[in-house]
Amino acid sequence: MSTEVSASTDVSEPDESPDDAEQGEGAESPRYLSRDLSWLEFNARVLSLAQDQAVPLLERAKFLAIFSQNLDEFFQIRVAGIKDQVVAGVGATSPDGLTPQEELERIRARVRKLSEIEDHTFLKELVPALADNGIRLSDWESLDEDDREDLVRVFHERIFPVLTPLSVDPGHPFPYISNLSLNLAVMVRDPKSGERRFARVKVPPLLPRFVVMPDGERFVPLEQVIAAHLDSLFPGMVIESHHPFRVIRNADLSLEEDEADDLLAALETELQRRRFGKAVRLEIDPTMTEDMRGLLVDELEVASDDVYLLHAPLDLSGLWAVHDLDRPQLKDEVWNAVTQPRLVRAEDGTVDFFAVLREGDILVHHPYESFATSVEAFIKQAAADPHVLAIKQTLYRTSGDSPIIKALIRASERGKQVAALVELKARFDEQANIAWARALEDAGVHVVYGMLGLKTHSKTALVVRQEEDGIRRYCHVGTGNYNPKTARIYEDLGLLSADPDLGADLTNMFNFLTGYSRRMSYRKLLMAPGELRHRMLELIGGETEAGSNGRVVMKMNSLVDKAVIDALYEASAAGVSIDLIVRGICCLDPGVPGLSENIRVRSIVGRYLEHSRIFAFGDGEHRPVRYFIGSADAMPRNFDLRVEAVTPVESEALCRRLQEILDLALEDDLHSWELSPDCDWKKVTTTKGVGLHESLRARALERANAAGR
Repeated sequence: MSTEVSASTDVSEPDESPDDAEQGEGAESPRYLSRDLSWLEFNARVLSLAQDQAVPLLERAKFLAIFSQNLDEFFQIRVAGIKDQVVAGVGATSPDGLTPQEELERIRARVRKLSEIEDHTFLKELVPALADNGIRLSDWESLDEDDREDLVRVFHERIFPVLTPLSVDPGHPFPYISNLSLNLAVMVRDPKSGERRFARVKVPPLLPRFVVMPDGERFVPLEQVIAAHLDSLFPGMVIESHHPFRVIRNADLSLEEDEADDLLAALETELQRRRFGKAVRLEIDPTMTEDMRGLLVDELEVASDDVYLLHAPLDLSGLWAVHDLDRPQLKDEVWNAVTQPRLVRAEDGTVDFFAVLREGDILVHHPYESFATSVEAFIKQAAADPHVLAIKQTLYRTSGDSPIIKALIRASERGKQVAALVELKARFDEQANIAWARALEDAGVHVVYGMLGLKTHSKTALVVRQEEDGIRRYCHVGTGNYNPKTARIYEDLGLLSADPDLGADLTNMFNFLTGYSRRMSYRKLLMAPGELRHRMLELIGGETEAGSNGRVVMKMNSLVDKAVIDALYEASAAGVSIDLIVRGICCLDPGVPGLSENIRVRSIVGRYLEHSRIFAFGDGEHRPVRYFIGSADAMPRNFDLRVEAVTPVESEALCRRLQEILDLALEDDLHSWELSPDCDWKKVTTTKGVGLHESLRARALERANAAGR
């Protein structure tokens, strides 16, 4: 089950290094909010969607699953990194003025409160509401004899054969508990000798989290079914007690450049080590006995503060199985993305991308406009076109069955020069990326496995074509991954262009990534590492010089970089009107007199994950607005530790589209939250009933209908 708002992941958040928080050590605290506490507030906004009765019921279950997965990733990466700092004795403060120990204490307090809300949302809201709709999340004790007979059969046929009970005694040391594993802690007693032993039963991760009853509408937690049959695992023994528990471990990868001559081999080694990271969180059932709890704390070497008592079933990411039920009336209405009007197929069912792009740039907006009929179709046509000489593409996250991967393989088989920049270090997608990168290599594609010290995060593709008047380059620069699955639920933008300068810039970028050269200068692209932060500061500075005639609107996933925050504070002091649309982390403190009174910050969470980055500078009255889109958020990692590409959008028609998106985002009062000083997020009061996602769907349909589609 993959997270759709984490999530991971690129969910997905939080896909970043713990070092992000260390930029500007010792800075005064009032100027910057805690990036980790800010992220927790983002996850709280996700949790609010699970509580929102206006959200379809199975979508509420989905958001609770996403909240759970997000929290797992947060502990695996962020909390693990902070705990490492505490162990190392780091006493310096981060930009928010907190020491690592203080940060950890505040995180624990906030997580405990959010966990209480999670428990209440599941047990008191979702479970009764699902039952009212014929979907019952049952427990073993509530089942009648016929139901139990069904589960006895299921247990012996499907579950029992894969279980492995492990007892602890002088000849059997305490077993290793793998990351994210759900387990039963069992205390058994020999009725003859009276000897008591602890045993651990791992709940098989490849089995469904909930066992589905024959009626297809009742679900029983898998660990309860196992617990009811412990006598089959420990025959002749007395089962004194049993309790579920779950462990979250440090899952951050550590690649040392001087040890990683072969990046692929080094990463595979680190992926093995990830399973054995230090435990950072222990989740238990509140009924667990003190002696069993103490045993787990000692053996897992976790602090008592890292033990979390949860009343709801552990690991609610299993609610994805409930969301997968075929109950369309309890889900969001299916949205069928429209084809971008300029890409509407001719009568013969084809569209000539190259001819269309020679007429002018195209902006595609997912998921409102189809990824399949735009970006995928562009790469497919390039792969099949006999005049295309080369295709070069960066790949950060994609699906294993991606049509784009298949198209690149076909292009290579047809003799075209194909280069793929595969980022192996995309957090939690490393193993998948290794698998399909090898498939590309087997087909003859020139695969480059990223760069040591940098993640290749840019979303770029370059097609080189031989035409009558010479070589012409066509390109795509986007804000989202080349992933057909997430393109249906992540909001992203992409620019398709035949602009010679943009094509030349991408040529230089790919040469830098695949060859051995110094960083190059670029005509139009704003690139990281290198110039992106400097150019961003220049653009903000231009508005600062304009004073009250200045205007800045920035839409992004996260705002952490101190230099950018300071520049925005300076612009605010000069009278510049600033609106920031930040989905996740925001370390800027808005609305503070004398510091940021001209800055407003909002976050939009809802059906689609707001993933695009749009930057607009200028008020449109005294100076024209300059628009940019790209892969980079305003974070130290994006500016310094990643290869990022941000492109200007210059077509007047496309600029109007971007302004429309920004205007609707700022007008939205259905899905928006506003940030007040001191990291206080409040839901925007609904007055006009404007929803960003609903409005953009309606406008996409209007444009498609006007084009005859």
